[in-house]
Amino acid sequence: SNKGEISTFNIRIDKIPPPLPDLSFIREVYYSDNAVINPEGAGNSIFYSYSFDNNNLKSPFSSKKAVNNNIIIHLPEKERKTCYLKTGTLDSAGNRNIDENIYSFIIDNRNYPDANPGNLKESTITNKTVTVSKPDDGFIYRYEISKDLSLEFVNVQHSIIDTAMAVLHTPAGIIVYANDFKLDRTPVLGNPPDFARMRELGREGVLALIIESTNVRLPGRCPSERIAQKLVRDAMTSYEDDKSAIIVSTFSSHIARVKTIAECAHEIGRKPVLLGRSMEKYSSTAEQLKQVSFPETLSMFGNRKTVDRTIRRIMKEGKDKYVPIVTGHQGEPGAILTRLAAGNTPYRLDKGDKVMYSANIIPNPMNFGQRYHQETLLRMKGARIFEGLHVSGHAQREDHYEILNLLNPQHIIPSHGDVDMTGEYMKLAVECGYTLGNDVHILRNGMRLCVTK
Repeated sequence: SNKGEISTFNIRIDKIPPPLPDLSFIREVYYSDNAVINPEGAGNSIFYSYSFDNNNLKSPFSSKKAVNNNIIIHLPEKERKTCYLKTGTLDSAGNRNIDENIYSFIIDNRNYPDANPGNLKESTITNKTVTVSKPDDGFIYRYEISKDLSLEFVNVQHSIIDTAMAVLHTPAGIIVYANDFKLDRTPVLGNPPDFARMRELGREGVLALIIESTNVRLPGRCPSERIAQKLVRDAMTSYEDDKSAIIVSTFSSHIARVKTIAECAHEIGRKPVLLGRSMEKYSSTAEQLKQVSFPETLSMFGNRKTVDRTIRRIMKEGKDKYVPIVTGHQGEPGAILTRLAAGNTPYRLDKGDKVMYSANIIPNPMNFGQRYHQETLLRMKGARIFEGLHVSGHAQREDHYEILNLLNPQHIIPSHGDVDMTGEYMKLAVECGYTLGNDVHILRNGMRLCVTK
């Protein structure tokens, strides 16, 4: 609702009747005043009993005819509590037959944006998902595609959580797909790369390595995310007693960085506020999946009207009480920071306000132009600009040298870069004993290559 008085909890149920899987990891929260919607069952109608008291599961009930595969549970605004769910069937005589399973999950709507109930269908997860678990007798995450093909996931690090190298096992040999990774031994979130498994794959025999070339031209190793954490903390905590605004922009998908910024804001006594649709979507999903924990003072808003309403509250209560964490570091039109710079929000930038970029410009002419325009507008308002509070998520030259020694591939196919980048990787491969056209191959999109043992 416009007033945000009612919150709803939306669960996707694909298989009924019960027992149901753990529901907590697929929840989505919306503001709405719609009634409860129940899934449609085969044969008897399915009904659900939900309560916020484990001893009071008989009420409220609902046995309405289902219209889609959603359950919506009402919760007062700004509540965070455990919800208990019981399921059962409604027979032709109207009798409720309750099964003995009780499912519990956490509902937390302190951070979530307004959403139109009419968008529930678009928001529901519909793609097929497959769970890949470690076997009891090993440590390899592998999915069997067919009798001859299996796909393995080997843990690495990047600027997004849960990054993996994709390893395709075929009768002809192993193909490793390694785009978007770094060898971070001290990550802020997640585990370090699985070097032991990479070494094993090298001994098993890697037929071909398809690998990124983005930062191969940069000497040395890519710094750990811990370095960025220290850079951000040093910049933000230096202004603990400053009454000017602090605004930080980073990649919305970089959950480790968002966590660092939020924790630094909390440390200096300011409330971190995530603003922007993608910022809200990525961080709320990561929190729901229990991949990250944020300070209790954090809030997040994605809907534009909600963002502007939040900004008005910030201006009323004082800019020195908050740290907006926003999208727009590439100068994208319509992003929060771009709107702030152009004066298209209720936020007023004053002389001495700090704008911190915890992201590098993605190198293309459009981004350079947009970022230059954005910074010009910010400086015209008197803002102080902080850059360089960032480390890359891409491996550098010595990281690639290590990967080649670990995997020892028969063939190398540089990718994820223009011809200057892939050409630079070719030079590294030649240093390691490979030959262009023989076992290192420069390809363009759409080209095919036949490799054999």
